[in-house]
This record gives sequence, structure tokens and C-alpha cells, in this order.
Amino acid sequence: MSTQVYRHIREALATLRPEEIERHTQRPLHLVLYAHGDQQYREMEEFLMPAELSAAKRAQVRQLIHRASEGFRPLSSQDLEIYFEDSPPDELTPTKGVFAFHPADPACLIASVLKQRGDLAIPLAIHVLPFREEVSRRIIKKVARENALFALATAVPDIIPFVSLPWAVGEFASDTAVLTANQIRMAFLLAAASEHDFGYREQKGEIASIVMGAFGWRAMARELAGKIPMGGGLIPKAAIAYAGTRVVGLSLERFYRLGFGFTRQERRSAYEEALERGRSVAAALLNGIRRKEQA
Repeated sequence: MSTQVYRHIREALATLRPEEIERHTQRPLHLVLYAHGDQQYREMEEFLMPAELSAAKRAQVRQLIHRASEGFRPLSSQDLEIYFEDSPPDELTPTKGVFAFHPADPACLIASVLKQRGDLAIPLAIHVLPFREEVSRRIIKKVARENALFALATAVPDIIPFVSLPWAVGEFASDTAVLTANQIRMAFLLAAASEHDFGYREQKGEIASIVMGAFGWRAMARELAGKIPMGGGLIPKAAIAYAGTRVVGLSLERFYRLGFGFTRQERRSAYEEALERGRSVAAALLNGIRRKEQA
């Protein structure tokens, strides 16, 4: 990698603000549960506080989860209210933070909460273990799509007005620098969601790996070109940006969850799958941009 690209990456990294993520992790979180009886309360609590939690972590989470039957009520509109599926509506406080728990499909609660209260995604992932996997999955998906969209934007500057990244994209020193910096932002978010320390110093090993691999994804894409025909035009560049970012995210998520990332062979297999998926994502993004241009 050239010295100039390294300099561009350093400049792009200067736009990242891990302290903003730190503030997000500290958002207050309270869950108020509603149910008819003790058994229903226990079902909700067992889902929200699974058996694999340590005693210390369980005690910590118990400070955030309250039974309405014990006199607890929401302290603010930011609190979440979760009711057992057949709880009477007149027991509930009418706020946008009311969600149903269905024992036959408890994962439905996670999806509905994150759809309405994405602002609480990181705090929920930190404190309520069942949310962690889905929050991490959404972080990876979102950043991979952002990088695919940015790759399209650098290929067709006229579509830049339709691009919205959470940090400055107007300073196009190098598309590689921007994509790499966004992957590092993803690393901050994944570490935070996994209850790990995050930041430049805390994640220097992960950051070095991301920077060193910045051009490796293109080389791997060339190797796989015969196996996964990419075609011409704008799609290949965006698909490579998507695939590289997705695999970085998946490997980091495993690292924070299990303590080790992908092997070289696992990375290659994951990249092959992600590259094919990236073609579809890139095509859909490009079609959406063109429809906006025509509107």
C-alpha cells in the first residue's frame, strides 16, 4: 500500500469520533414488564436474562428490568414497556415504547424493539444478551451497504447527493481511505455492542488488521472472478466494497463473541458468499439511485 494511501487513511480516521459511541453506550435503559402472574413474568425474565449470564451480570441486568406488579412504572418516554402477549391493554402506559412478548416467538420482540427504538440498539446489546447478535448483524449489514453505496458514488459523482454516510464524505482523498475508516467505525460499534473496550488504543490490533487488508479484498476478488462472474460497469466495485466490509464485520463479531476470528480459509469462503450477495445489493442500490434521479 502506498504512503499516500496510508496518509489518506489517517486523514479519514481523524473524522471518526469514538467518544460519540461512548456517549451512546451510556444512555439510560429501563424495561418495565407486564403480565398476569408470576409464571409469565418468569418466562419474560428468563428470555431477557438467559441462564448463561454470570451471577454478577445477572445482578446488573436485574437493576434494569422491573415488574409492573411490584409497583414499577416507566420513568420517562425513553423506557421500554414489554407485556406478555395476553396482558390487558388498560394496564399499559400509552407510549411508543410498548412491545409484546410472544413466548412462541420471543425473537419477534427483538425485531419490533429495534425497528421502533434503534436509538437504544447499543445499550440493549450491552445489557440484554438476546439483543446482541441481532444488533451486531444489523451493524454489519448497515456499514457494508454504506460502503457499497459509497463505491457507487465515487464511480458516478452525480449521485453523491443521494449518499448519506454518518461522517464527512465530501473530502474524497481516496475511496480506499473512506471505506477503511468506515470499517474501523464498524469495529468500534461491534466492540461496544459486545461489551468490549473500544477506541484507537483499545483496538489497535483490529485497526492494524483492517488497514493492512484494505487492498487484499480486491486481490481476492480477482482470484474469484472466474468462479463468480462480476460483469462490467459499476456493480463489481460496489460488490467488492460490500463483501470486504461484510467479512471484516463477521470476523470481528466472532472475535468479540468467542475470542478468535476467521481462519484464512473461512475468510475466503465467507468472502465468496459475500461477493455474490454484494452483486445483488449493489444492483439494488444502483436501481434505487436511478429511480430517485428520474423522480
